[in-house]
Amino acid sequence: MYPGHWSQVKPNTPALIHAATGEEVSWLELDQRSNQVANLLQARGLKPGDHVSILMENHLSFFEIAWGAYRSGLYITCINRYLTAEEAAYIIEDSGTQVLFTSSDLDITAELLDLIPNCPHRFIRGDNDGNLGGFEDYLGAVAEQDITPLAEQPAGDSMLYSSGTTGQPKGIKRPLSGKHVSEGIPGVEPNNPYGLDADTVYLSPAPLYHAAPFGYCMRTLALGGSVVMMERFDPELSLKYIEQYQITHSQWVPTMFIRMLKLDEKTLSKYNLSSHQCAIHAAAPCPAQIKHQMMDWWGPILWEYYSGTERNGFTIIGPQEWLANPGSVGKAHLCVVHICDEAGVEQAQGDEGLIYFELPERNFEYHNAPDKTASATHPVHNNWTSLGDVGYLNENGFLFLTDRKAYMIISGGVNIYPREIEDALIMHEAVQDVAVFGIPNDDFGEEVKAVVQPMAGIEGNDSLAEDLIAYAKDNLAGYKIPRSVDFLDELPRLPTGKLYKRLLKDQYWPAK
Repeated sequence: MYPGHWSQVKPNTPALIHAATGEEVSWLELDQRSNQVANLLQARGLKPGDHVSILMENHLSFFEIAWGAYRSGLYITCINRYLTAEEAAYIIEDSGTQVLFTSSDLDITAELLDLIPNCPHRFIRGDNDGNLGGFEDYLGAVAEQDITPLAEQPAGDSMLYSSGTTGQPKGIKRPLSGKHVSEGIPGVEPNNPYGLDADTVYLSPAPLYHAAPFGYCMRTLALGGSVVMMERFDPELSLKYIEQYQITHSQWVPTMFIRMLKLDEKTLSKYNLSSHQCAIHAAAPCPAQIKHQMMDWWGPILWEYYSGTERNGFTIIGPQEWLANPGSVGKAHLCVVHICDEAGVEQAQGDEGLIYFELPERNFEYHNAPDKTASATHPVHNNWTSLGDVGYLNENGFLFLTDRKAYMIISGGVNIYPREIEDALIMHEAVQDVAVFGIPNDDFGEEVKAVVQPMAGIEGNDSLAEDLIAYAKDNLAGYKIPRSVDFLDELPRLPTGKLYKRLLKDQYWPAK
């Protein structure tokens, strides 16, 4: 399905709602505006398989642009609005973007002009005071276009870029289906175990440039559900909006759970959350104790999945399955999971190794990066690909993540996974956020370092460091205990919840 269908079924009901202002976009309006975008793109000479990019804050117009691209058979790249001009320009140029949509609310737009010589069409939305500075006025350009759909509407897709937490980001490209947009949007029906449908009211608290929020918002709209968009995550406002808009479905990352759980008791019980049927979470490991606390509070409505922007595989676990297998990220869904050693040899049940997804054929490549594509592919099976995570399967086929391979600490020949240590320390009442990684040690190669963001009003000092190390000793094996603890006012997390651990780790390692 797509807006063209739902505009006929329920033209005047809201497809989109701005959570803070209450502004609504009806299905008819979304259909017509996305048609205008599609006509604009065709008028500028774009054809199926070409690329557009959107660099914008969370705004309702994000969706009309995305659907305009999807209805034109184009690839759309959503760019992190917090990147520098140079970082954003790299993605625009590397992707072959021919049309850029951006916003006057971003500080970097003026800097972009000289950095994107190969992007001929640039539109800007917002208050420009009459000075477009090399950009065309988006609203004016779209208003001139016809509201009728293109004669041909092949389905497009996203081509999003990896976060670049361990190097230069790369675009993740999949072949286009060639189908009509009404049936060719990837992943809509097969990946809908959550009951998303035309009655869904879906809360999106995260940045739309990130793969999961963007994908699930588009999936909800394709299925006829309404999207309630937050400008940015706020722990109490999230609860308020669940009550206000009678939210049925939502998606989160574990850091959001942690921030909500650390609200005071009065706030935690203040809002009526009874409409909430399904809370989806992924993107980062969720400590088991945190998930138990969320289930105690919200009820058994938490669904977890493990996947990546690559969409090369998928595991899922419902609330009851998770309670019976705490810590698991679920069973394979429409794929097969394999656990292999460094040489690609499949491991026995219960043994840790690199996680590979098997599909009938490999369904993606890293744009302009054949070496990266090859490194993610099994040495023997071309249709087995990995996201670089380590884990194991239990006797019932449930997958458990250990950590990222790149984050593993090797101390005295022993493999130590930071996630387990982070899961323990986050439960301390003085800890708002924590990152664990290896730093140089002359005798053992590496030792365990913890960097902690204390709760508001708590000072990070030697006394707290000693307390945290003692706490770790009570909850972890001896070789996993941090040898030292440092403190920061805020850890370098993206709004998506992803931690830029490399930025922390690099401060402790000599430059190469």
